[in-house]
Amino acid sequence: MEIDSFGLEEYMERHTEAEPEILRQLARETHCRMLRPRMLSGNMQGQLLKMLCRLARARRVLEIGTYTGYSALAMASGMEEGGVLHTIDINDELEDFVRDYIQRSGMEGRIMFHVGDACQVIPEIDEVFDLVFIDADKRQYPDYYRLVFDKVRPGGLIVADDVLWDGKVADGTQLHDPQTRGILAFNDLVQEDGRVENILLPVRHGLMLIRKK
Repeated sequence: MEIDSFGLEEYMERHTEAEPEILRQLARETHCRMLRPRMLSGNMQGQLLKMLCRLARARRVLEIGTYTGYSALAMASGMEEGGVLHTIDINDELEDFVRDYIQRSGMEGRIMFHVGDACQVIPEIDEVFDLVFIDADKRQYPDYYRLVFDKVRPGGLIVADDVLWDGKVADGTQLHDPQTRGILAFNDLVQEDGRVENILLPVRHGLMLIRKK
């Protein structure tokens, strides 16, 4: 039996918690104003990240790759009272947009937005994290993983987006692409790391859930 993937996705959306109004507005404005709006997490992934924060009872979260702030707002809404989320993006042209939505959401007290190269910013953040979400330069995924690992508490989570990379990781024809090579190296690095438990889920463009033992 052939499954209508669009119809199935629509059904899944109807049976997932509704998108908050502030995130609906952010998504609409991102699609109207920004290049590459498909980088936006969207409601289903946002709700999953929020749920993971709830399950982890997260008080300290790190996000690598803010884009327009959708996933940061989603995760912050699922954190424990008094929690702080650090989010990093290298694109300073998005700073005003992101800060505006953080303020409009009423979460400016729990989201710290860093503009800069994550590989330089991460060592400067003196925190132990309950959850880290990686969604930035695919070429640097292995570097991000190594940088954050010792900053994640035992039992904490690392979540990496885009690890299926539109199927390029499996078709064997994109090895000349440095971003595909970065994802492949990251997936192999995690799979071979005996310090973690991991599962790769076919959510959007692929999510790797990693639990530090």
